[in-house]
Amino acid sequence: MASVEESKEAALRPGGPGVLKGMLTLNDLRDEADQGTIDTVVTAFTDMQGRLFGKRIEVEYFLEDAVAHGVEGCNYLLALDMDMEPLPGYEMANWEGGYGDFGIKPDLTTLRRIPWLDRTALVLADVVNEDGSPVVASPRQVLIAVYEKAQKMGYTPFAASELEFYLYKESYAEAWEKGYTEMTPTIPYILDYHILATTMDENYLGQIRRGMQGAGIPVEFSKGEAWYGQHEVNFRYADAVTSADRHTIYKNGVKEIAFLNEISASFMAKPSEKDIGSSCHLHQSLVGEDGKSVFVDENGEETPEFMHFIGGMRKHIRELALFVAPAINSYKRYAAESWAPTSVSWGRDNRTCGFRVVGHGASRRVECRIPGADANPYLAFSALLAAGLDGIENEIDPGPELKGNAYEAGEAEAFPSSLREAVDLWESSEFAKRSFGDAVHKHYLNYGRLEQDLFDKVVTDYERRRMFERG
Repeated sequence: MASVEESKEAALRPGGPGVLKGMLTLNDLRDEADQGTIDTVVTAFTDMQGRLFGKRIEVEYFLEDAVAHGVEGCNYLLALDMDMEPLPGYEMANWEGGYGDFGIKPDLTTLRRIPWLDRTALVLADVVNEDGSPVVASPRQVLIAVYEKAQKMGYTPFAASELEFYLYKESYAEAWEKGYTEMTPTIPYILDYHILATTMDENYLGQIRRGMQGAGIPVEFSKGEAWYGQHEVNFRYADAVTSADRHTIYKNGVKEIAFLNEISASFMAKPSEKDIGSSCHLHQSLVGEDGKSVFVDENGEETPEFMHFIGGMRKHIRELALFVAPAINSYKRYAAESWAPTSVSWGRDNRTCGFRVVGHGASRRVECRIPGADANPYLAFSALLAAGLDGIENEIDPGPELKGNAYEAGEAEAFPSSLREAVDLWESSEFAKRSFGDAVHKHYLNYGRLEQDLFDKVVTDYERRRMFERG
């Protein structure tokens, strides 16, 4: 059975590593170092919240030492909240254990140029224990474990994400000073598919498209989205791990490009109560050992495996909500007729459903419309893939297709409406424990509880406005 790295190369780079524009081999990097065109290698992994953490390494040291031995980082980096505060309750990292190091091991199949940063390359890394074994709670490792299960079943999972974001005229420093309130969208009206409006933001979107293309992330298109200053950039599909890698680099890159242009970009699921939420629609399919789609037969008709994959996702998505909607704000996005689903229904080309069947022939696939732009792609892909594979293994019936408006369909089972509900479902989920292991289940249960507890202690602007004078 091929490793994840081997299958990624075979599926995505038929000519070998470095074929995609911007991707680098070690020999490429040596040549660039000799010429002085690259002197820094960002070596980074993804934390629980989906952020890139790591080090900027001088290229000579990277080539001479880090390639073979990796680098180290404090293990508290997988036990933090968004404010970088180390929190209690994590078995892998705590004050009692002294907050030691773990290894940060570069995955050289991800080595690439970063065009928007001067003389810079980037490589993603896996987080490993002192003995070289994977840190199982690392988001990338969670996905790799489910991906390898799919391979053992004879499948290669393919995926793509559609990630939306807002652009604002304020710089990040100015947004901070304003408390992230009363922000000014770059476009003052709805720009969904709007060519003139997107031309007005093309100075930024063009940099994003060209930058990602030059970083080995093949772009399909950009478009305006459903609210003021909201955009989406889409990329070619790839195996699930590579798609999550690209998603992470893209999201970080959009923010860096915004910073360099003295504006700001936000991937909040719901930036304000006045805004349409930002989605992260996830597309998934399976390819068999014969290189053909598992979801359709030789006549292009849907297979039982396809229906069972949908059935598994529908059955388990509620108890795995923590992996697709990981924050308090995630649940503010779910509202009727908002383009965000409120149920776990499925339908054909129906944007009111949580699961939308799209594509024709060999491109037939299912789009999950539930995650928001704040989702960690490794964890979200893990949840959907684990659920879909269970559906195939146990031949789970997806139930009848929902036709019509899912927002008004009384029979449509609701997706959780709060993080508190999601944490409770995750805590009691035997499927989550079985699919990801006890260590991962406990780690993210602690994350969910702490995220809710931190919010419960906050006095919000809503409370002050209502109660300061009149209460």
